[in-house]
Amino acid sequence: MLPIQIIRDQTDEVVKKLKKKNVDARATIDRILALDQERRTTQAENDDLLAEANQLARSIGDLYKQGKAQEAEQMKTRSSELKEQSKTLSEKLDTIEQSIRDVLVELPNLPHDSVPEGKTPEDNVVVREGGKTPELGDNAMPHWELAEKYRLIDFGLGNKVTGAGFPVYQGKGARLQRALINFFLDRALAEGYEEFQPPILVNKDSAFATGQLPDKEGQMYTAEKDELYVIPTAEVPLTNLWRDMVVETSQLPIRMVGYTPCFRREAGSYGKDVRGLNRLHQFDKVEIVQISHPDQSYEILEKMASYVEGLLQALELPYRVLKLCGGDMGFTAALTYDMEVYSAAQKRWLEVSSVSNFESYQANRLKLRFKEDKVNKLAHTLNGSALALPRIVAALLENNQTEKGIRIPKALEPYTRFEYVD
Repeated sequence: MLPIQIIRDQTDEVVKKLKKKNVDARATIDRILALDQERRTTQAENDDLLAEANQLARSIGDLYKQGKAQEAEQMKTRSSELKEQSKTLSEKLDTIEQSIRDVLVELPNLPHDSVPEGKTPEDNVVVREGGKTPELGDNAMPHWELAEKYRLIDFGLGNKVTGAGFPVYQGKGARLQRALINFFLDRALAEGYEEFQPPILVNKDSAFATGQLPDKEGQMYTAEKDELYVIPTAEVPLTNLWRDMVVETSQLPIRMVGYTPCFRREAGSYGKDVRGLNRLHQFDKVEIVQISHPDQSYEILEKMASYVEGLLQALELPYRVLKLCGGDMGFTAALTYDMEVYSAAQKRWLEVSSVSNFESYQANRLKLRFKEDKVNKLAHTLNGSALALPRIVAALLENNQTEKGIRIPKALEPYTRFEYVD
């Protein structure tokens, strides 16, 4: 959530920056400023009433001491009137402040100055590429056929038990899942992240604090009776561990990693783009989250992106790093790098990670602050997939298919304890 001080002091700049996200925010901002002016006027009026009431309270005491009870009683009547008026104004202030909050949450985060102009994924900028694209023969199979051939993933059974988008992993497919999770966690621990195992259900306050509500409510599964939401990513519970907290500067950066299953409704569609593992309702992911000092967050963002690249390099996958344009960025992000791997059998790029800096947008909702020079300031939050498993598995299966079977990257062998899926 944008601090209202920024909107008040940098109105035109805020409108200009949000246009990069294809958001015409002028009317919304004008409404916020009008409510803010009403709030300040009401607050000033209430302050004047309270000041008069305080002065009367002192005078009443003096009058009683002087034996002027009648005058004191008259002042007490006036004091009661002031208290009632102040109560009415306080209730009005609460209503105005809630209205401001309700409108503020409609505004996305401001994009960083380096975010490219653009409206669609085609406008994203390729920053780096790495790895070698394999040359497969004419008989190369897509991962869903390989999964059936080697009895790794049963999409039909998942459909039977739950529905489309909920696959069942079996045999070496299940072992590959477990191997990747442990590989990603061990790499994060070696990098200095602390491991957490958070809940996969969160309350409304948690979903609001990281920006899933109200923006993505339709994409989340809910446990309506208990008013809980099933998490779309471990970012939500991990970041909320620090909600309503003030940390010391010496604690920053705070680095967390967690593995969870993730659940997303996803807009339903059919065709090759969503076949197999390309788009699921339930999937596994290891997430890294950092809470940082504002002066360090963009340096940390670059390090997080490089770290994810290192994972892709270790898995011997061809990849590219994209800087997202304004129109393709998430609601809460100020700057995002997407990592994509090349799926050789499908001959297309698959997104496997997003690494984002939210600056103080989430922290403002979280009320997450750090103390510096005895002053509380908003921290910056960052997160990244490190990594999401489905499309990693898809690329590993497709890119490493050989006549002998599916070759396992050397870095994974200690975890799978097999060299080939055969």
